[in-house]
This record gives sequence, C-alpha cells and structure tokens, in this order.
Amino acid sequence: MLSLTSGSTGSPIDPAPGEPSRSATTNRKEEPMGLVIAEITLENPREPTLQPIKVEALVDSGAVHLCIPEHVRIQLKLEEIDKKEVTLPDGGKKLVSYVGPILIRFKKRIGFAGALVMGDQVLLGVIPMEDMDLVVLPKERILDVNPYSPNIATSIVK
Repeated sequence: MLSLTSGSTGSPIDPAPGEPSRSATTNRKEEPMGLVIAEITLENPREPTLQPIKVEALVDSGAVHLCIPEHVRIQLKLEEIDKKEVTLPDGGKKLVSYVGPILIRFKKRIGFAGALVMGDQVLLGVIPMEDMDLVVLPKERILDVNPYSPNIATSIVK
C-alpha cells in the first residue's frame, strides 16, 4: 500500500524528520489544495426589506448551478419554484428544492439565478459565473472579474 505520510501525525503535509515545515517554505495560507473561496453577497429581490447576506462561497467551475444550504434559503425567505433531480458525486440521485430568484453580487458585478437547496456551504457554479463574466485565476486561486472586460460584463450571444 502506498503511504502519503512522512511525519508522525499521519498528515500528508507533515515534513519528514529534519525537513523544514511547508509553512516555513511557502507564504500561502494553509488551505486545501485547489479550492477557491470567494465572498459574495446574496439577496432576495422580491423582499427588498431583507438585509443581503455575505457568504463565503466555494467556487467550482466543474459545477453548473448555484447551491445554497437550507439556512440561507430561510434567511432570504426564498420560495420553492420547482424541484430538480440532481446526480451526486457518488452517482446517486436526489430530489432537491429549486428556489429563486437570487440576486448575486461580486465586486461590481451582479447576476440573477435560481439555486438548488442542498449541502452545508454555498457553491457558485458556472451558470452564475458566466452570467456575471467572472473567471477563476487558478495560479492565485481566486475568483475575479474577466480581466479582458474589467468595467462591464460581456457575453457572447451568437
């Protein structure tokens, strides 16, 4: 069996005895490799008296939809519009609520989307990212506005 551990705690990032720790050799925060987290604001445009909420969203260019946990749906008083059957990573199927509309803000960009109610973290997929002309910068592991159109979102409609 292949072992990825070299330190005494069993963590794959522990250094071998006598080697410097990873934190001593890098300036990057200790985050799971490859994850991009962005602060976005979510609002219910049908309830203008409700305060918007700021959330840390997992940005996933391999996901399609915006997904929100139940507690976000409750806070924004979002009503179920429909149900959708989703395929989970293990291949299983699940019926989940589809709610909306949701107004999404990131930097100077806005977009509207529906959301699947599932999970324990907000997940930002490619539909809202494309709508707001946002890109993932993998080297920096950040979400940002499209650098080729920094002042206004663009879209291809041909």
